[in-house]
Amino acid sequence: MPQSPVKALRVRAAPGSRTRGLLTAGPRTWPVALGQGGIAADKREGDGATPRGRFRLVRLWWNPERGPRPATRLPVRRIAADDAWCEDPADRRYNRPIKIAAGGPGDRLSRVDHLYDLIIEIDHNTRPRIARRGSAVFIHVARPDLAPSAGCVTMPKSCLRRLLHQVGPVTRIIIV
Repeated sequence: MPQSPVKALRVRAAPGSRTRGLLTAGPRTWPVALGQGGIAADKREGDGATPRGRFRLVRLWWNPERGPRPATRLPVRRIAADDAWCEDPADRRYNRPIKIAAGGPGDRLSRVDHLYDLIIEIDHNTRPRIARRGSAVFIHVARPDLAPSAGCVTMPKSCLRRLLHQVGPVTRIIIV
């Protein structure tokens, strides 16, 4: 790991594409996928957009069944089978991690498609949480073809592992 974490991650749409982007961390730049709705300043639940703004990196969620604990300065939380994210705007736990039983509602963090093997939680719509302003916006593993996400910033797993070495609690993500 470098001596100190990078202070900012900058994400922008790639030239000529709403759903592909570039993430810059210090001198490194990686390709990323964005939400199917592109980048939007007025993010809404279900719009498929990646929110424009400046956000803190809260923690790394990691699935221990899919690999060793990554090296990072971020706080790390193991993903358990009952971990999920509340996406129901009517629920008091909206846009927060929750525990759910098999078949319960919510965005389950333990997935068979490996997209959530590594998740960097960001603080979009957390202080204050506003119903219908978007939930479960993360940096996570991309689909193999960098297909658009539902609103997250996604990147190849190997790139995300390298990025984790460079970030910490002082790092901010700036999506423009």
